[in-house]
Amino acid sequence: MLIACWSVKGGSGTTVVAASLALLLASSASGVLLADLAGDAPAVLGLPEPAGDGLYDWLDAAADAAALDRLAIDAAPGLSLIPRGRVTSFGGAGPGRSQLPEPHERMTALAAALAARSSPCVADLGVISSQSAQLAASATSSLLVIRPCYLALRRAVAAPVRPSGVVLVDEPARALGRHDVEDVLGVPVVATVAFDPAVSRAVDAGLLAARLPRQLARSLRPAA
Repeated sequence: MLIACWSVKGGSGTTVVAASLALLLASSASGVLLADLAGDAPAVLGLPEPAGDGLYDWLDAAADAAALDRLAIDAAPGLSLIPRGRVTSFGGAGPGRSQLPEPHERMTALAAALAARSSPCVADLGVISSQSAQLAASATSSLLVIRPCYLALRRAVAAPVRPSGVVLVDEPARALGRHDVEDVLGVPVVATVAFDPAVSRAVDAGLLAARLPRQLARSLRPAA
């Protein structure tokens, strides 16, 4: 199973949602993997910034699935993390680049390698791009993380991939709600996460992995 979490605007809460889903899955299964293509998962999980190679290094080398597994680090009980790695050279020109598959083909290969794992995988794609859309389209579940914001909905309609479901980060005093999001996008809201300062405090203190807020866990359980 591969769950891809993505957004159309920065600051939507995608990394917190992805990390929380991974932690929820790890609470009932071992060997869960969080694949971080956005770069903030270590900080959200209270981990030091990883050194060495990561997902984009794997993509840049067009390596095999075994090499992918060797990039994983321990993040929490039952949960491993593959960090983002270096993104500067992915898809760029250079010696031997013409012999590599196209970036979108490598992203599709990454999706296949993650989905083929025997245990669940959650991928944090951050703000969707034409390249990461290949992974989102290949995922078992493609979840758009969005706030009930008119500008975000406009971008979501024009996104390069259609989600299979929406995680709605609900904010007080917004004019738009769950039904508006479903009507505009034509896909169901599979989880509604209420704005909760306790989540921000847990992330700021580096305690999300150690003490996942109950309300957040309860809200995301249907998506997990």
